[in-house]
Amino acid sequence: MNLHKIDIRVRYGETDQMGVVYHGNYAQYLEVARVEWLRSVDISYKKMEDDGVMLPVVNLNINFKKSAIYDEVITVQTKLREKPGVKITIDQEIYNQKGVLITNSEITLVFVNMKTKRPMLCPDELLQKLGF
Repeated sequence: MNLHKIDIRVRYGETDQMGVVYHGNYAQYLEVARVEWLRSVDISYKKMEDDGVMLPVVNLNINFKKSAIYDEVITVQTKLREKPGVKITIDQEIYNQKGVLITNSEITLVFVNMKTKRPMLCPDELLQKLGF
C-alpha cells in the first residue's frame, strides 16, 4: 500500500565520534520520510493542522540491525500498513547505500481534533488520496 522511498544523506552532526549515527536521530529520519510520503499523495501536514487535525505519535518501535555512518546516503521506505481509522500505522525501513537493511520500524499515530483534543476518524480527504 502506497510504498514511498526517500534518500537522506547522513550529516556530521547526526553522528558520534566514530561517525556512527546516534540512535535518537533515526526517529527524525522516519519523520522526514512520513511527511514526504504524505506530500507524495498531495497531503500537506501543515494543511491538516490548519484544518484542525493533529497526528501525534503514540507508538514508535525501531529495530536496529546495523549502523548508518557519516556521509552515507540512506533510503527510507514508508508503507501504510492498513486502512486508517482513528489510528494510522506505518511500517518504515531504512537501508544503507549498499541496499542493506539497517532498521525496520512501526509507527502508530492518532488523528486528534485540535479543538476538542479528542481522537477522531481519519479525514475523508486523506482516505481518498490514499486510495480508500
